Amino acid sequence: MSDITVSLSGELIEHGHRLVQRVYYEDTDFSGLVYHARYLHFLERGRTDYLRCLGCEQSALLTADEEGLVFVVHRMEIDFKTPARMDDVLTITTITEKAGGAKMVLNQEIRRGETLLVAAKVIIAVINAKGRPRRLPETVAEKFLK
Repeated sequence: MSDITVSLSGELIEHGHRLVQRVYYEDTDFSGLVYHARYLHFLERGRTDYLRCLGCEQSALLTADEEGLVFVVHRMEIDFKTPARMDDVLTITTITEKAGGAKMVLNQEIRRGETLLVAAKVIIAVINAKGRPRRLPETVAEKFLK
């Protein structure tokens, strides 16, 4: 057993978050490579645990005020550089580029060691519980920009 203790939710880093995940059989296709859509799962886990580490759990944000606060993916640009395989240990990094107004821009990478596997730019729309755009509260925006 490794003597490195890593939080289940990853760790905060300057302007972002880092999460370590292992590739399992269920993540691969018949070729033994990670199926392309599974990378979206890894990226989502990175964003969700980033929120969790910031103290902004999504279920709590929905009921935090009378309007409700919800994050939804509005747009994603993704570049697949090289594939991952079963048992690889991946590092998912999420860095905040912008947090304010009614959107956030997050840059994400998935790496195996130093090798870049996937790079993504994710535009997050900020909406209320009724699905209408709303401004990201300053207190929440500040957490993403630390």
